[in-house]
Amino acid sequence: MPKPLLLLCLLLATLAAPAQTLPEPVDLVSPLMGTDSKPELSNGNTYPAIALPWGMNCWMPQTGKMGSGWAYQYAADKIRGFKQTHQPSPWMNDYGQFALMPITGQRRFGEDERASWFSHKSEEARPYYYRVYLADHDITTEIAPTERAARFRFTFPRTDSAYVVLDALDRGSSVQVLPGQRRITGYTTRNSKGVPANFKNYFVIEFDHDFTSTAIFQDKVLDAVRLAAEANHTGAVVGFKTRKGEQVQARVASSFISPEQALRNLEEVGPDDFETVKRKARAAWATQLGRIQIEGGTEAQQRTFYSCLYRSLLFPRKFYELDAQGQPVHYSPYNGQVLPGYLYTDTGFWDTFRCLFPFLNLMYPSVNSQIQAGLANAYKEGGWLPEWGSPGYRNIMIGNNSASVVADAYLKGGRGYDINTLYEALLHGANNASPMTAVGRAGVEYYNKLGYVPYDVKINESAARTLEYAYDDFAISQLGKALGRPKKEWSLYARRSQNYRHLFDKQTGLMRGKNQNGTWQAPFNPFKWGDAFTEGNSWHYTWSVFHDIHGLMTLMGGPKPFVATLDTVFTLAPVFDASYYGEVIHEIREMQIAGMGNYAHGNQPIQHMTYLYNYAGQPWKTQYWVRETMNRLYLPTPDGYCGDEDNGQTSAWYVFSALGFYPVCPATDEYVLGAPLFPRATLRLENGKTIVLNAPGNREAANRYIGGLRLNGQDYPRNFLRHAELLQGATLDFDMTSQPNRQRGTQPQDAPYSFSRQ
Repeated sequence: MPKPLLLLCLLLATLAAPAQTLPEPVDLVSPLMGTDSKPELSNGNTYPAIALPWGMNCWMPQTGKMGSGWAYQYAADKIRGFKQTHQPSPWMNDYGQFALMPITGQRRFGEDERASWFSHKSEEARPYYYRVYLADHDITTEIAPTERAARFRFTFPRTDSAYVVLDALDRGSSVQVLPGQRRITGYTTRNSKGVPANFKNYFVIEFDHDFTSTAIFQDKVLDAVRLAAEANHTGAVVGFKTRKGEQVQARVASSFISPEQALRNLEEVGPDDFETVKRKARAAWATQLGRIQIEGGTEAQQRTFYSCLYRSLLFPRKFYELDAQGQPVHYSPYNGQVLPGYLYTDTGFWDTFRCLFPFLNLMYPSVNSQIQAGLANAYKEGGWLPEWGSPGYRNIMIGNNSASVVADAYLKGGRGYDINTLYEALLHGANNASPMTAVGRAGVEYYNKLGYVPYDVKINESAARTLEYAYDDFAISQLGKALGRPKKEWSLYARRSQNYRHLFDKQTGLMRGKNQNGTWQAPFNPFKWGDAFTEGNSWHYTWSVFHDIHGLMTLMGGPKPFVATLDTVFTLAPVFDASYYGEVIHEIREMQIAGMGNYAHGNQPIQHMTYLYNYAGQPWKTQYWVRETMNRLYLPTPDGYCGDEDNGQTSAWYVFSALGFYPVCPATDEYVLGAPLFPRATLRLENGKTIVLNAPGNREAANRYIGGLRLNGQDYPRNFLRHAELLQGATLDFDMTSQPNRQRGTQPQDAPYSFSRQ
């Protein structure tokens, strides 16, 4: 064939070929990422959350025993039920949970007796849909969610002994079967603390088939005559006669307010059939996930990115409902009353202040404005801001990091809520200790008098508290200044933000516990986890001076020893001292096996550390270690995380880092540069503007370094980006190279914000 004719044929064939359809972001999500975990070793400690973004309820297959925080483990081989869950983590456990389970054959109720073998080969998990085949019962179960309800579809074999079990769980529950309405109603009170005495989760299940039989379960006794029960542990079993392949569907909803509100919430499903509910749920996820469009990279990197983005949009979850007029109303876990307004819960600020909330402020600020309105309600209803809410106050972790969450939202443009009440709440929390050591500030009288929480006054994790209080004081000072409060007021917190200096030991070059009389904690082992620190050691917590890295660098003797100390974290052997805990806690084990020295990315205190080279004029080391962390410690697989995922924080770290920047210091206007992972990313902001990150050199995996950067066409030598500039819309063009550029970003003015260099 003549060459011109051959070229013409090839061109016509190319034009005639169907265009390649790229997967949509929602189709790249794996809800099973991180589910291959156990108490001794966390690869995420996640469960497949079948929900809507920030939905009040999640649904999950339950492989674990009733009451176990490890309700779904990838290594399990049996499913005991399909549970409505509000669990933020296995360590916090669940509240307001109940379960459905379809069975065939003998009518039975117990979780072991009704359990069925299953295989991941016959399981499909997506954010908006779950399906699994229950082998022992020859049943396929499917779930599609709304924010406060769901639709189930059970495909049965031919049998006159098809059943659906409703388990309202123990510790106080009630059920009622209403055959004429094809309904089961009731409530569960099971919880893991953090609720008032009148707490209940009211549920309603409505089927599309008449019942051929009914039975009530009450504390181990199955009764086929009664239609209602209230006891420690109740449940119901309703029967059906089915043809082969016949589908029995159920609409399910719940409410923390009342049975009537549960019925109102059921209208989220309304007359929609299963496929319609599924389609709407998929569309809801597609809208939120589609706000960030990445191009290029490997399939594994794309799947990891969108799986992490999905996790970043689950918590905090809505704890409010909509009344008959469509207005937000909530049951308060702080005082037990039903009150108007927003409320969100199920998040721990010790984890999520670091980058999850800054991510919401950048990409989903309207959602975070509702969260802030809910925090104001929490303070008015309970007298304190929750530092760990699930659903009310939980006495776990340290710090007063609500200051960061509140300040960052307002300073980055959040409006439409009662910021003055929130500022009052911050001052109250900063100057008072509550009956719970995790609410307000434990040791506040020492901190305000001495400038630190002493090691020898029986207040655990004193050095970690001091460092976090100092940063929180910085956040309060920034907010007070922005609100136009008296200088005398906010400058007090600005001065207290320097309290970190009291714990820097020049002899070791690290942070160290200090006694009430000013002497150092002795003996001192920088590898000792816990004790003066929280789920970490001195090598990890020394860097917790988010607001004044330059000040920390000066204490260390300048950029050279500062960088040398950063380097040492990675070159040390994974040495540890677990004596404070009496066992090797899972966070220690995860550091030990990561192969990155003493860098413990699986826990939050050190997750910002890789970005600190930017402050010392060596940004290429940040670029190297951020890429290493993404490449080595994240995968879109059941063992895909390197520690607890923790309510979106560890996921948001990946999302930010893959985009090329990170909020080292929330409550400032700056993001610290790393280096983008993908050749192109487009961020669609709520204000209609877009941020475009072009890095075509990333098509070669070896190109992890920034050779040059242009912001809106102009050379940009800085190691940080400003939030206000990004909100105006921005195009960033990265020249990516395989070798470091040791001239770019090396000048003092290129360093990100530090309090000491204002």
